[in-house]
Amino acid sequence: MRKHWIDNLRWVTVLSVLLYHVVYFYNNKGVFGGVGGFGDFATNPQYQDVLMYILYPWFMPLLFLLAGISSRYSLEKTSAGQWFKLRTRKLLVPATIGLFVFQWMTGYFNTLVAERGDVLANAPGPAKYIMCAFSGIGPLWFIQMLWVLGIVLLIIRAIDGKDRFYDLCGRANMVVIVLLGVLFWLGEKTLIMHPRAESFDGLYNLYKPFFYLLPFLMGYFVFSHDKVQETLAKFRIPMMVFAVIAGSALIFTTFGQDNTTPRYLGSPLNNLYGWLMCLAMMGWFKAKFDYTGKFAGYMTKSSFGLYIVHYLVIASVGSYMYFNMREQLPPFAMYLILTVAVFTISPLLYEGLRRIPFVRWCVFGEKKNK
Repeated sequence: MRKHWIDNLRWVTVLSVLLYHVVYFYNNKGVFGGVGGFGDFATNPQYQDVLMYILYPWFMPLLFLLAGISSRYSLEKTSAGQWFKLRTRKLLVPATIGLFVFQWMTGYFNTLVAERGDVLANAPGPAKYIMCAFSGIGPLWFIQMLWVLGIVLLIIRAIDGKDRFYDLCGRANMVVIVLLGVLFWLGEKTLIMHPRAESFDGLYNLYKPFFYLLPFLMGYFVFSHDKVQETLAKFRIPMMVFAVIAGSALIFTTFGQDNTTPRYLGSPLNNLYGWLMCLAMMGWFKAKFDYTGKFAGYMTKSSFGLYIVHYLVIASVGSYMYFNMREQLPPFAMYLILTVAVFTISPLLYEGLRRIPFVRWCVFGEKKNK
């Protein structure tokens, strides 16, 4: 029987990512990747940036947790070879071939945002195209990482061929589940605290392979058990209360800092809040949102595609307004327009692209129009 709460939590989290990117694009807290804010923090705190502090500690770890759970269920119904073949088409194709078919457009705007337009202007056409393609990876690091973690999972499954470790993890009670947050914190500690310029340190800190490996494996071995999910549902209220307390303390004491730095991410309070929110969200959706309907069914099928295409909308519309209309439009109007754009144009873009056979395969890893 399909667990609709997992589907619903996944697409709600994806929509949270879209909203996060709207705010992050205009942040003035020094978070890399946006165009900048509307004045420095001292003169304009931009309190709307608080959304970054609310969402960032938990939404990507939660997506990896859900991916681990789903991987367990998928591997119970199909062979490891078939599962990996499907993941390669669904994840690796969009994250490689898709860069040259679609994401190069995102890369073009990313290079403008990063003020590397002079480099592009002087580059020959083929080199410019390749630079834009690789600059367009953006949020696709997530599916690249998922594909790599799939290989790691298959190796671990081969070692634990009789599911002894999986069965042991199914005995976890609420105390053990909460204490798994220590692993969550240790994972953040694998980041490079002082990344060197002109090195791969920044790229490593973006992908955070060892950090995201932990929630992915915890999803597969621990949170795929019905008993563990029932435990989360039972304790959802205290988990959410404690998460709100921890999150409030985190925001009150750190607002204004770059919330993506290794030091910030490795702080105990950031990890406590992030872990409690992951648990609370899974508990609430298990208890209250384990059903589906027309809209939920559509979002379940389309959220992956929305994630793939949404950043082109943000990078293009957001940068155009910032560089060409900032004097005419107040910040509130720019946020509103960009929010409406990403939640309306992204579905239209997805629906259009998925109807083109070759493009559908390259960009979304889909064989045929369903």
